Amino acid sequence: MQEQIYHLQYAMDTFYFLICGVLVMWMAAGFSMLEAGLVRSKNTTEILTKNVALYSIACIMYLVCGYAIMYDGGWFLSGIATVDVDATLSSFAEREDGFTGDAVYSSASDFFFQVVFVATAMSIVSGAVAERMKLWAFLAFAVVLTGFIYPMEGSWTWGDNSVFGLYTLSDLGFSDFAGSGIVHMAGASAALAGVLLLGARKGKYSKDGKINAIPGANMPLATLGTLVLWMGWFGFNGGSVLKLGDISNANAVAVVFLNTNAAAAAGAVSALILSVVLFRKADLTMALNGALAGLVAITAEPSTPTPLQATLFGAIGGLLVVASIIGLDKLKIDDPVGAISVHGVVGLLGLLLVPITNSDSSFSGQLIGAATIFVWVFATSFIVWYVLKLVVGIRVSEQAEYEGVDASECGIEAYPEFVSSVK
Repeated sequence: MQEQIYHLQYAMDTFYFLICGVLVMWMAAGFSMLEAGLVRSKNTTEILTKNVALYSIACIMYLVCGYAIMYDGGWFLSGIATVDVDATLSSFAEREDGFTGDAVYSSASDFFFQVVFVATAMSIVSGAVAERMKLWAFLAFAVVLTGFIYPMEGSWTWGDNSVFGLYTLSDLGFSDFAGSGIVHMAGASAALAGVLLLGARKGKYSKDGKINAIPGANMPLATLGTLVLWMGWFGFNGGSVLKLGDISNANAVAVVFLNTNAAAAAGAVSALILSVVLFRKADLTMALNGALAGLVAITAEPSTPTPLQATLFGAIGGLLVVASIIGLDKLKIDDPVGAISVHGVVGLLGLLLVPITNSDSSFSGQLIGAATIFVWVFATSFIVWYVLKLVVGIRVSEQAEYEGVDASECGIEAYPEFVSSVK
């Protein structure tokens, strides 16, 4: 009878892990729709191509080497599908606390859950460099980020390895529950390096210093993308509890879901209110980014805040993202979708909020961890982007940018009936 209970708990934890991974994978659709809505119609096909391709590349590279680098696993996940039933049952039986110990689940499900996080980090880069980057230069960078840059910083954080043998972040008091820094700030750091080398879109900034708005083509699509991301985030944060099959962890999952939702809602409302104060208009794009900012802010620690604290954290994230988007524009850092602000600036905020509710972390540890992630990802990404710029170029021609990268990079128009005459 006891053995059957162990089998059932293993099945429940593994199934929960897989379903959460599916929800995070669905965030790829959210990023695709959000970015397709916030770029101009002439660049829609290319942004969709990038999102499908980067997800596929992330899956392959993490399978080939990324997982091995991050968790000292075998290349090509050798033997990962094999389950030693007797050893697994023994790991349950040896626990004195019954069902409240560490999670026990299929290693294949662990890989699946981790690989969709890698793809999320790369998706952040896609929107920031939109409308003027060469497709194949972007995909070449995706190979390096998902196969090496991200797994290395992941090995220092979730992998708990020392940073080049110098220090261990967990020993310093660093904590990042689901990846405000490890995933989101890392993706934004890589995006920032690319944007600085790439330059702004033509016409975005006038010589007299004026900032020209370049509206997206499809607000319904951007809204749908945000809501898909909101939904997927329950798997992102909820899955990071790692198990479901006992009372304590089931309740922890419920708390994480509750806090994740509260933070997103507060972020959307606070950003919307601030946009009205600043612009005298209810800016939908700010509200969408506010919701995402609330989600990023709570991701570093969604399990320990009270619902009221989670709401306040999300509201702060929503206010900060509006200020950051405006500030980066003044610095002439052109980010068409606000990805650097949402995932980078607010990702740092999320890390710094952790010690308020989690006594196992420290502000100094969070700062050192954030600095480690940023310096590593930004520096290595800058080098890779720069090499690509010298070798193949990273920016499309001025003519291709004017006509739209759909035509030059993909040869397919997303909305042909609106731009082509009927013959």
